[in-house]
Amino acid sequence: MIIVKSTEEIEKMRASGRIAGDVRSRLASRVAPGITTKELDEYAEGLIDEAGGESAFYGYKGFPGHVCLSINEEVVHGIPGKRRIKLGDVVSIDVGVRYGGYVGDTATTVMVGVVDLDIMRLVATGEAALKAAVELAQAGRHLSDVSHAIETAALEEGFSVVREFVGHGIGRDMHEDPQIPNFGKPGKGPVLKPGMTLALEPMINMGVDRIEIMADGWTVLTADRRPSVHFEHTVAVRKSGKAEILT
Repeated sequence: MIIVKSTEEIEKMRASGRIAGDVRSRLASRVAPGITTKELDEYAEGLIDEAGGESAFYGYKGFPGHVCLSINEEVVHGIPGKRRIKLGDVVSIDVGVRYGGYVGDTATTVMVGVVDLDIMRLVATGEAALKAAVELAQAGRHLSDVSHAIETAALEEGFSVVREFVGHGIGRDMHEDPQIPNFGKPGKGPVLKPGMTLALEPMINMGVDRIEIMADGWTVLTADRRPSVHFEHTVAVRKSGKAEILT
């Protein structure tokens, strides 16, 4: 069942979204050569606590981190640990915050001294795909119009989209209906209505779309071990115009 939020509920989601977006941005500014992903996770934990929220990820189905930190060929769900960031890395940061009973979910990918032009183009494509998705998340549009926009942005640049993991509805729960694939034909699926809140999250691979999951049961890798990027916003569909970005 797709849940349409009231004005009051969306206002509460703005609060959780603001915190998640602030943590994402401040965490991204901390990414630098030599820092460990565990140190970044501890920094994020402190920021979330300071804001009066809690991580929506910590303990979720046993996940041991407060945020997900995925490097290079890691697509999503990277577990923070002893790994140190290096020059040339691309680091995807995924933040989920629960505040006032509602969840904000957001992600970005940071380049660390990257000089490879193809990687720069991959990151730019991920950003463009998210922007295109937000533009089409409008009342009266079909859900698959959003999916198609993401896939088109990736394919036009010669990249691929991850198929096994998708965007999703969001609200009191981190994962609500509907699922939002990053691929598909336009004009299909539910019609978007004002008050729907969605987590739009392109996951774009430089090479093949196939993925594998590491033995830790969480970390998702590209099958060909080429880089991947991840961008995400939580948005609210409005009565008119493009969606409101809550994160």
